[in-house]
Amino acid sequence: MIASNEYVVQEAETRRGQWKAVFGNDNPIQIEIGMGKGQFLTELARRNKTVNYVGIEKYSSVLIRAIEKRSQEDLPNLLFVRMDAEHIGEVFGEGEVERIYLNFSDPWPKDRHAKRRLTSKEFLARYEKCLTRDGDIQFKTDNRQLFAFSLEQAAEAGWETKEVTYDLHHSDYLEGNVMTEYEERFSAQGNPICRMVLVKVR
Repeated sequence: MIASNEYVVQEAETRRGQWKAVFGNDNPIQIEIGMGKGQFLTELARRNKTVNYVGIEKYSSVLIRAIEKRSQEDLPNLLFVRMDAEHIGEVFGEGEVERIYLNFSDPWPKDRHAKRRLTSKEFLARYEKCLTRDGDIQFKTDNRQLFAFSLEQAAEAGWETKEVTYDLHHSDYLEGNVMTEYEERFSAQGNPICRMVLVKVR
């Protein structure tokens, strides 16, 4: 099913540096890494027709659910790629992405797996190459340990935190917030949502 789906970009590495041509316009490009079932990115695409969105998901079984949502709407500004985030630099060229969303990423709790966390120094170095000069990373999680780790890694890697909150839904940053499936579930249970916005120090 996924191999032939029109909303999934095949051989995405061949599109590196050419994403504006893929979408057929010069609108800015924003991506979500680990988009799950696609609720968050689909809503963003609805709200912001002059922004192009690419959802990245590793697992086909999850991506299928996002495709189902996408197929029910006319959203030419939303496409998907099935890939591992490690290869982001092979798919997006230098300065090609305006914003990266990381929502409720796998915390990889064991210390030996720290490099696999999507907010590790290793991943931040990958993101820096494909972000525009004034691009940013927006990260949300309910995991306080992962959030603390992410703040430490960002500081070590030379990133500045523009916004930080340990309780997004009771903060000044809530306006315009789009919730993911996990966020709806966790906030309904009373779990505070942490959020940060990172920019590279120049």
